[in-house]
Amino acid sequence: MVRMLRPFGRAVTYTRWLHLFMACVWPALWYLVDSTRMYMTAVLLIPAGLVPAMRVAESVQARLLLTGHRQDGSPDPGIVVTPSATWADRARTVLWLETRLLLGSAVAFLTIQVPMLTEDLLRTSRGGGADPSTFVQLPGHHWWYALLAPLPLIALAAVVVGAGELITVAARHLLGPSPGERLAALEERTERLLERNRIARELHDSIGHALTVAVVQAGAARTAGDPAFTERALDAIEETGRAALEDLERVLGVLRESERPVSGRPTLADADRLLESARASGAKVDAELTGPLETVPGPVSREGYRILQESLTNVLRHAGAVPVRVRVEVDGGSLGLEVRNPLTAGAPDAGRGSGLRGIRERAALLGGHARTGPYEGDWRVRVDLPLR
Repeated sequence: MVRMLRPFGRAVTYTRWLHLFMACVWPALWYLVDSTRMYMTAVLLIPAGLVPAMRVAESVQARLLLTGHRQDGSPDPGIVVTPSATWADRARTVLWLETRLLLGSAVAFLTIQVPMLTEDLLRTSRGGGADPSTFVQLPGHHWWYALLAPLPLIALAAVVVGAGELITVAARHLLGPSPGERLAALEERTERLLERNRIARELHDSIGHALTVAVVQAGAARTAGDPAFTERALDAIEETGRAALEDLERVLGVLRESERPVSGRPTLADADRLLESARASGAKVDAELTGPLETVPGPVSREGYRILQESLTNVLRHAGAVPVRVRVEVDGGSLGLEVRNPLTAGAPDAGRGSGLRGIRERAALLGGHARTGPYEGDWRVRVDLPLR
């Protein structure tokens, strides 16, 4: 018994009831205009549902009233608040409007008529007359009608709960994400996870190395008892700390950018700003971008941008302000990206560290391959990515 009454202790039961009842607002307005052609209320919903913004309006209502969803970290209701992007989305919105009108009209009708029926049962049980506008006319006057009076209200309660569940299921199917939107959301989650893993790896390599050097140098300086050695140790700690802070600032910049939606993240079409940034840091960049970069698929173009960013960062970190040759080419079904710079004497080994490892991982995840290492007197990063 308690389990049957549990839905009536939840606020969402009553907000769903309100949502269903609100579906009658439009028919009520039309009734004042032309009560002889009520079928037009359903016909006019068809062009209304084809308007892309209608999906947003209906989704906001459904989220709030059918699922009780708030923007507070509550579970995803499975209803997207975006305009219709395809004709399939528009068709689903039209079907949703018609479903809401049909189910809402039925529930609203019963919400008004069932209490009237209960009143008629009580009135006729005492010998009074029934209301002629009630959808069920009671024959005769019987005392036991009073015993039946609660039954219509119980039935109405069951209808309200059942219709609320039904309209919520319909909303998740008809206002939920389309296959394309599901794929886009999956892509965004995947990119976010990849970015977090890369950031964690870079922080581990950079900050871990800096702390290790600082601890070792500090311990050695304390036990050496040599002022000159202590001075050199402090210089090493300072230099390592500065490098770690630069790496941390760069990683935090990427982390802040990763909060942006996938559609707003930079692609190879934005490569010019990377090249200008490298030039501003002192590198002499000779860039050649050929082919229709704007036709490169989103995931490939975004990862290509990241690979170019990592390559230029590695040049500045390991070789400094040196001439850099950048080649980006879209040819047929592949994207080729090459970054070359002279091997400088005394520079750290550019083949070590998380930067190049990240480039190789990004290329492998997209079905491509990356080659890094010395090449004709230069250090070269060469990446080939399939466009499909």
